[in-house]
Amino acid sequence: HQARMSGYDEGRISFSEQGLNREDQHRSETDFSDFVRKFQQGEVFPYREQLRKNTAMSEFRLEVNMDHLQTYNSEIHDELRENPAELMPLFERAAKQVYAGMLVGERKELEEISDIQVILTSSANPTGMRELAAKDYSKLTTIQGIVISASKPKVKATRIQLKCKSCNSTKYVNVKPGLSSCTFPRTCEGSGTENAAGQRCPLDPFQVIAENSSFVDLQTLKIQELPEKVPTGEMPRHMTLTLDRFLVGKVMPGAVISAAGIFTILNQKPKMASAASVRLPYLRVLGITEVTGVGGRMTDSDFSPEEETKFRQMAAMPDLHDKMRRSMAPSIFGHDMIKKALACQLMGGSRKALPDGARLRGDINVLLLGDPSTAKSQLLKFIEKAAPISVYTSGKGSSAAGLTATVVKDGQTGEFFLEGGAMVLADGGVVCIDEFDKMEDADRTAIHEVMEQQTVSIAKAGITTSLNARSSVLAAANPQYGRYNPRRSPSENINLPQALLSRFDILFLLMDKVNSDSDFNLAKHVCHVHQYNNAPSVDMDEVFDAQFLRAYIAQAHRYQPYVPASLSEYITGAYISMRCDEEESASRDYFFTTARTLLSILRLSQSLARLRFAKEVEQGDVDESIRLMYESKRSLFDEAEATQRAYDPLSIIFEIAKNLALQQGEGQPVRVADVEQRAVMKGFKKTQLMQCLENYKALSVWQLEQNDTLIRFIDAPDA
Repeated sequence: HQARMSGYDEGRISFSEQGLNREDQHRSETDFSDFVRKFQQGEVFPYREQLRKNTAMSEFRLEVNMDHLQTYNSEIHDELRENPAELMPLFERAAKQVYAGMLVGERKELEEISDIQVILTSSANPTGMRELAAKDYSKLTTIQGIVISASKPKVKATRIQLKCKSCNSTKYVNVKPGLSSCTFPRTCEGSGTENAAGQRCPLDPFQVIAENSSFVDLQTLKIQELPEKVPTGEMPRHMTLTLDRFLVGKVMPGAVISAAGIFTILNQKPKMASAASVRLPYLRVLGITEVTGVGGRMTDSDFSPEEETKFRQMAAMPDLHDKMRRSMAPSIFGHDMIKKALACQLMGGSRKALPDGARLRGDINVLLLGDPSTAKSQLLKFIEKAAPISVYTSGKGSSAAGLTATVVKDGQTGEFFLEGGAMVLADGGVVCIDEFDKMEDADRTAIHEVMEQQTVSIAKAGITTSLNARSSVLAAANPQYGRYNPRRSPSENINLPQALLSRFDILFLLMDKVNSDSDFNLAKHVCHVHQYNNAPSVDMDEVFDAQFLRAYIAQAHRYQPYVPASLSEYITGAYISMRCDEEESASRDYFFTTARTLLSILRLSQSLARLRFAKEVEQGDVDESIRLMYESKRSLFDEAEATQRAYDPLSIIFEIAKNLALQQGEGQPVRVADVEQRAVMKGFKKTQLMQCLENYKALSVWQLEQNDTLIRFIDAPDA
């Protein structure tokens, strides 16, 4: 059948029976025409209205949902899926007839009616690029991928007028759509007769008359498999797409698209003579939809009702935070606060688009700085598996262009086009960068814009544009001297520019300290993992696997939690308290709290609310996010201030109560609730507060009154 061979060696092979007969064509055209005129939803005729609205704006297109066509006439729907190359021209002719019927009495006598482009959309699950095979040729296929390059729009002829140089006779040649070419006739019909000068028409006498030929816009896209669909160790597959007319210029590199089109063979001579029968496939697009958001890559159809019920039950669990933390790389010993921060990073905060066009990012950036052998790379590898969208790269093997975007010259046409890099491919996900400190300064500078503005701006080779790169960054680095040197300040050890450090929401220092108890537990844990191939059973209590985590995170991303007005004053007070503490601290020389820290608290609070599928942030989320911030700073402060004083939580809580008592005045009691609020803000737990109250009560420093709600110092504290 011609349908199966569409676009293959066109013009060189003739068929005895080509396509549908006239009767079938007429019947199909009538069916399509009836669908456009008569399809009804309630009291509305959507396609008639859409055609009238679009043509009034000089957009001669009609977007048709394949599900509606199946509901109206399943037979013609199935025929269109099996034989789109033959039936799409009939569909467009039917749409043109309906449009012509609308113009009766409105148009001038000789006014030509514009052609209508029918654009198909479908809710069918896309076919994977690896699943496409010879059986799919010339059929309607839907595929999904990320656009890595887009060519400049070109012009393609659809009908060419030829004129004989000798006898001036003219004829028309039709060109099939897509990347198909056409063959000009070698001889003129008048070649057997002599012209006025008594000469016969020579061989190849025709020249193209461009003014009387018809053309349409054409653009080619190159799409790549989504990173999460590529099997481990495999190269991602690519596919060429062709767009025409109103589809041209609709998508940019970096966009995730779902494209419905005809799987066609490229009519191009092979470079190798031995492969004369081999042709390259491409997709001639009939409809294109841009997929937005992380959840967009995992659609509702990816989750069964049982899974969604399990998600909701899990979100309501009281110890969800701890279970999620235990699920983060369970085979790695310790690092509890880091695992909690990574869980927050996977959830992310809510993006904000302000009325003046400014954007506030919702993605959380984390930096792990530490000694060798502290499991930094293993944590990165786990996050790569657990995140719905992720790209893993190493600092020394990554250039600025490879991370952001590069301009590539097309070998065939010589034109320049954009190809997105790792951060553009991970749009809506996590970019894991190992060996961050080994990157060249020029390459590291390229990610400054991505980490805050979340775009990649390019001005190269005449191309000036911005691509979306809404991705979180998880970076792992070693200190400047290989290991952390406690005799030097953190700023000397970290050796990263302050402008870059302030873009990280959380920075953790991982130290390899000598401690017999922790060393024994670590060795025992590692031996157990090697012996039984999993973590000790005490840690594996209801731990969620990476596949379930991916699905849960994709579901959680559909919630956009907001911070209620009632919490704004509380968060403001916490931020001011952090600034004041830093001013009084000996650490102010190398670390400072900025307005970005306040935004980090908000993002972390939203991620904790999103973890339990909540639409509103609660005070507990804010307290936990502030505790995370203090814990991350404490990992730095402990080393810097170890020589000045030993870190003792109970002493610090006592200092908080003492300062409040001095503010209240001599002999006035202090509310336990006020002490608890300040202590929680500084990252302490309620159990530590209760222990402090009992210890100092036993030492007769203070007494507790009114059911342990008030603290009264026995001797007024010295200022």
